Amino acid sequence: MTFQRAFLLSLILFSFIANAAKTPPQIEAKIVETINQRLPQAQALLVESVNINSGTMNFSGVKKVGMLFKAELAQLGFDVQWQDGASFGRAGHLVARYGTKGPKILMIGHLDTVFAKSDTFQTYQSLADNKASGPGVTDMKGGDVIIIEVMRALKTLGLLDDVSIQIVMTGDEERSGKPLSASKAAIIEAAKWADIALGFEDGDGSIKTAVVARRGSVDWQLEVTGRPAHSSQIFSDKVGYGAVFEAARILDTFRQALANLGDLTFNPGVILGGTEVTFNDETAKGSAFGKNNVVAQTLLVKGGIRALTHEELITAKTTMQDIVKQNLLHTSATLTIGEGYPPMAPTPQNYQLLEWYSDISYSLGYGKVEAVNPRNAGAADISFAAEHVNMALDGLGLMGTGGHTKNEVADMDSFAKNMHKAALLIYRISQDYPTYQQ
Repeated sequence: MTFQRAFLLSLILFSFIANAAKTPPQIEAKIVETINQRLPQAQALLVESVNINSGTMNFSGVKKVGMLFKAELAQLGFDVQWQDGASFGRAGHLVARYGTKGPKILMIGHLDTVFAKSDTFQTYQSLADNKASGPGVTDMKGGDVIIIEVMRALKTLGLLDDVSIQIVMTGDEERSGKPLSASKAAIIEAAKWADIALGFEDGDGSIKTAVVARRGSVDWQLEVTGRPAHSSQIFSDKVGYGAVFEAARILDTFRQALANLGDLTFNPGVILGGTEVTFNDETAKGSAFGKNNVVAQTLLVKGGIRALTHEELITAKTTMQDIVKQNLLHTSATLTIGEGYPPMAPTPQNYQLLEWYSDISYSLGYGKVEAVNPRNAGAADISFAAEHVNMALDGLGLMGTGGHTKNEVADMDSFAKNMHKAALLIYRISQDYPTYQQ
């Protein structure tokens, strides 16, 4: 960030804090009342969307959810378009725009779920204690509906014209299309335009938290070869150590060098070794053939890295490549580190945005909101936006438990509360956040 931009941001932060107390309480009360009046319709929209299967690879289902939300946003005066995903092998994305003045806010959701078209978990169900279950109810159709209803309330009250909005609801958050440069282009382009990014995932499932930082997620693959021979000759000058011992050396040296580096974690998720190895990336299944009296010729490891900052990720990549090069006798190894989700670093500006959000929550009687431990929240689409905006906050959606499982349950008490908080946050930003060019 340049000095000029940092100075402007400091003025913005001071302005927000100084002016928040001046926000007319009757307007904020009217926003809350307007949202509450629409709750039955909002819940009906949530039920309708959850009952449409939109597993990532069910392209027609993903698009059907997109068309449902497109119609809602179009009614509010948004310019809404469906961006086809053929170039990255997925259904596509929904992109909506509104306004040409005021602070520029990017709101991020996603249309897809982890539940395939053939899955038995298919429908919304109301439960006791104001809970509800259903595929994607918290991850993240609840968040999508919150976005729409927040926009509806502000539009109804004539408050949306003081802010510029872009909404990006992706169709491949759960299983990203490739290349990522095409799959994530809509979010990155919108983020470069925006001042602030708001994500409506469910964070760690607690209404008392929000996300100021997410660890990035990058895949890696280690391929190791050794010299095949009768096992009686292992460790000899002629045969060396074989693929398995070399892989063991590499993995354990990874552990020793990196296990205590900040918030970095890395995990070898699958390993196959022997005389012959096969692995299918689509099914994540493989096989190996080998005998206990033959030195292993080949070995494959599939793993992942999660890093909180770009610096952690760069250090990990460099260290791992250096370790891989220090081969045991008559072995060789290749480490391929793929593209993936970048880190959403915990910047002071993100914490400031959290403070604003927490102040609103407290003023509504919902209590303070604290930062999620980055280890309790996985990678998400906002990570592609965070480095391009001045400030970002995620975990503003419908809260619950059991995400990515058939035990996915939403706490419907958080449905209206998080609408209230997000709507007031955007309203206050629209009043107190000076317009400026990035």
